[in-house]
Amino acid sequence: MIKKKYLPLGSIVLLEGATKRIMIAGYFVKSDDKIYDYCGCLYPEGFLSSDSCLLFNHDQIKKVYYFGYSDNEDKEFKDRLKDFVNGVK
Repeated sequence: MIKKKYLPLGSIVLLEGATKRIMIAGYFVKSDDKIYDYCGCLYPEGFLSSDSCLLFNHDQIKKVYYFGYSDNEDKEFKDRLKDFVNGVK
């Protein structure tokens, strides 16, 4: 499924079935031959260890608590990311 819009880095979300919020820290992560839309860390704890990156997809997000910072540089990056994702998926 191709996403039309990615949330900005720093956005705080709650995933379906979860009780703890996640801060988005990256995009388009590959793990075990599966590609995820986002990687993140627990909020407010942050990355507690090198293996504490949480991988999830946009359709798993139940609620957005905070919309991260976005400017022209971010928008340009997202345009390139969408082109890249469309070529891979």
